[in-house]
Amino acid sequence: MPRIPLGRAALAGLGTLAVIAAAVQPAGAAPRTDRSEGPVARAFSSAAAEYGVPRDLLIALGYSETHLDGHHGLPSQAGGYGVMHLVSNPAQHNLELASRLTGDTARDLRTDTAANIRGGAAVLRSYADHAGLSTAERRDTDTWYPLLAWYGGATDPATARLYADTVYTFLAQGVTARAEGGEKLILPAREVAPERGSLAPAAQSPDYPSALWVPANPANYAVGRTAAISKVVIHVTEGSYAGTISWFQNPSAQVSAHYVVRSSDGQITQMVREKDTAWHARSGNASGIGIEHEGYIDNPSWFTDAMYRSSAALTASICARYGIPKDRAHIVGHSEVPGNDHTDPGPNWNWTYYMQLVGGSTGGGEVQLSFPSYDTLRSGSTGAQVSAAQSLLNAQGFDAGTVDGSFGTKTGSAVTAFQKARGLDADGVVGARTWTALLSAGTTPALSQGSTGAAVQRLQRALTAALGRTVTADGDFGSGTQQAVRDYQTSRSLGVDGQVGPATWGALQAGR
Repeated sequence: MPRIPLGRAALAGLGTLAVIAAAVQPAGAAPRTDRSEGPVARAFSSAAAEYGVPRDLLIALGYSETHLDGHHGLPSQAGGYGVMHLVSNPAQHNLELASRLTGDTARDLRTDTAANIRGGAAVLRSYADHAGLSTAERRDTDTWYPLLAWYGGATDPATARLYADTVYTFLAQGVTARAEGGEKLILPAREVAPERGSLAPAAQSPDYPSALWVPANPANYAVGRTAAISKVVIHVTEGSYAGTISWFQNPSAQVSAHYVVRSSDGQITQMVREKDTAWHARSGNASGIGIEHEGYIDNPSWFTDAMYRSSAALTASICARYGIPKDRAHIVGHSEVPGNDHTDPGPNWNWTYYMQLVGGSTGGGEVQLSFPSYDTLRSGSTGAQVSAAQSLLNAQGFDAGTVDGSFGTKTGSAVTAFQKARGLDADGVVGARTWTALLSAGTTPALSQGSTGAAVQRLQRALTAALGRTVTADGDFGSGTQQAVRDYQTSRSLGVDGQVGPATWGALQAGR
């Protein structure tokens, strides 16, 4: 097969792979792996040997996409799965391509980490074969640059370069990461000199000179605004930086944000002009400027100091330009915008630190009450969950003082008083039983499958605390909530019917 020049031509030619899936020629001999390695490290070694892709390159790619977290088979915002982020969306079909190349089912590729890593290696090798890389060239990590750029799904050179540059930055700096099961992987730093070819850098942002400019597809935002700019909305991408940028360029996405911030170094890319309406927060679109932050809400490793500082400087600039108060009533999370069903930026986002960096007040705004799990809180605890407990106590008439996220003497006294009133052990510690009673407090309407609203959301939060597993607090009583109710009723020796009546409400509000 003739060698395709690496650059814009390579990107154009490789586009056909999403459809034709050229045959891959694995290395042949059974791969040798170091038995002293953990299972994820062995999977990278095995896949690299089988498909002739540099092992370090595979690890750096996986880390840049997911921090080596498969997220239990759940998709990213762009429809990517597993450690290697094998994408399946209307414009990109790496998952399907990997299935054809490896013979593994789509389900295995989504949920089995070893299969997913093997699938990523197979896709990269198919790109290398299509580009005409020889065996010697495949051994040279620097020749893979344009192929990595294509793996990210970009259709324009600037976005492709952002994607590949991130991977090569991790190769140059080295990586120490925790994979599933707590396995530690170390990727030593190495010298890199990637062959970028004709891939051009992004332009400068028209609204915020410190940022790059890569425009979103016009199908994903509206020109102009129907309301004055009055808030900044903080998001988490549930995906990688360059992958999110590529997704916002996909006309089928029907979503966008004004800015995207990279985790590793705080680099910012603008995608929608501030004068235009990005589609990021439903009721908040017309009046909000949306800032996406690379990462996943359940993994705090993405929220680096560089990201916080860079984003806070952007937010401070936006507030200064539009006269937006620097407080939590005007700088809000996606989850706090009315009419939304998202939970980002989630419990791992440090609002107190972020607002300090912005230079504004940490108070005001709606307090986050929904979390994937509820921690045990005691004197000295801090953070968003302390604020949630303080808000709930105050709402029930137990004076916890200012909702400031700091568990002090006044909060402890309020917890003890609440526990005594509910017949709980009055130890001043907010554990599972106290959380259950706090979260379920309020009216007790009959609920069943099909019910919706704030009472359902209270129920879902209380079940999360009581069962010790996440019950999505979306205010929609669906099959998942019904099963959680049944599980709760069974474990508490209640009548098991999957409906919430006086007995089930009574048990929850008593912290059972």
